[in-house]
Amino acid sequence: MSWEQQGYGQEYGYSGYPQQPYPQQYVEYGQPPPGTAFLPPVTEPEPPASPALVDAEAEEEKPPPRPPGRDRYFDTLRALALIRVVGYHTFGWAWAGLVFPSMGIMFGLAGTLMAKSLERPAFEVVRSRMRRLLPPFWFWGVFVVLAMLVHGWMPGRQIVFWVLPLGDPPGNAWGEQAWEILWYLRTYLWFVLLSPLLLRVFRLAPVPVLLLSLAPIVVLQFLWEPPDDRLGSALTDLATFLFCWILGFAHRDGVLERLKPFAVVVLSLAALGFGGWYAFTHQAETGSYDLDDIPLAQAFWSAGYVTLLMWAKAYFGIDFAWLTRFRRTDRLVTVLNSRAVTIYLWHEIALILAVPLIDLFWDVPAFEKWLPLESQWFLFGVGWVLIAVFVLVCGWVEDVAGKKKPQLLPGRRPARMSP
Repeated sequence: MSWEQQGYGQEYGYSGYPQQPYPQQYVEYGQPPPGTAFLPPVTEPEPPASPALVDAEAEEEKPPPRPPGRDRYFDTLRALALIRVVGYHTFGWAWAGLVFPSMGIMFGLAGTLMAKSLERPAFEVVRSRMRRLLPPFWFWGVFVVLAMLVHGWMPGRQIVFWVLPLGDPPGNAWGEQAWEILWYLRTYLWFVLLSPLLLRVFRLAPVPVLLLSLAPIVVLQFLWEPPDDRLGSALTDLATFLFCWILGFAHRDGVLERLKPFAVVVLSLAALGFGGWYAFTHQAETGSYDLDDIPLAQAFWSAGYVTLLMWAKAYFGIDFAWLTRFRRTDRLVTVLNSRAVTIYLWHEIALILAVPLIDLFWDVPAFEKWLPLESQWFLFGVGWVLIAVFVLVCGWVEDVAGKKKPQLLPGRRPARMSP
């Protein structure tokens, strides 16, 4: 497979803050752990009888309200996954996937949300997911396709995959750094389409089906080599992250919290051990122990890692509710989650544009003397500045796709005037 990334997610209420309408993309991740319950919402007090100007500065100091049911633990994991993706594509660290397997985490979170959504009619859920995903993809694709056409690309019949990415959309070498990330969207879309069937099969025998979901990648590695084409790439990526997606079902259905802790820890460590061993003993085949280049190692390492993260969440009831005490960090997590698709699609273009932009800095003597223009960390910082620009300029497409009022930045509360 090719890259790392998010994914994504879309879909918290804390006592003590006024409850706001529940945005469509926010979906409850799971049931509260045994012996606990969500705190009841606190209603907003009546406004004062006499008109008064609400202190905007004091209002800004308050943490933004959360829709009931949102879990900041999963929000934080998704935000870290996006940051790690950008870091990996800036520095190329082979060890990054071992420290934090972003793609496995993203597919696990998406599986949880999908299981929750499928409490509604399957056709409605699949249509909603495609509606949220495709317009941001089309908007981004217009710019990428036009740029490749200007640089000599001659499309064929496969251009249909730029409309519905059930296979890898084609492109030329000039634009490869931009379009090669689309494997994630293609894999996510296939999981969405297959989820009604997968969830039904999973609920017939949850634990056996979960364990057997690692079998396809073993088959592709040792028994049948998939073709070196779009079909082979799709099958390999689906097999690599199938366990993580179904693990999301297991979390949503409460299966994880019913398992014996000893068994979960032992099996997870065994999967981590095998995945790590396989990666380091097969470096000669790829030239690196990078999990992105070794699907079998990626599948087992992600399986063990994500299982421990989700089991800890279910068993200990971790929710990261304390994050709301840190207003700016909490806001950043909100923006990263609400603009996950935009960040993922545009981050490589931001990194591409950062290079010629930094080249211009060399023409300014003061910049050349005082700025670390040769540092990859400086490239990383400039890349995030450009990502922020793309979020402001293009992020509204996600709002439109989700049938919401477009916003420059999600979650902002304007100062209110009393009547």
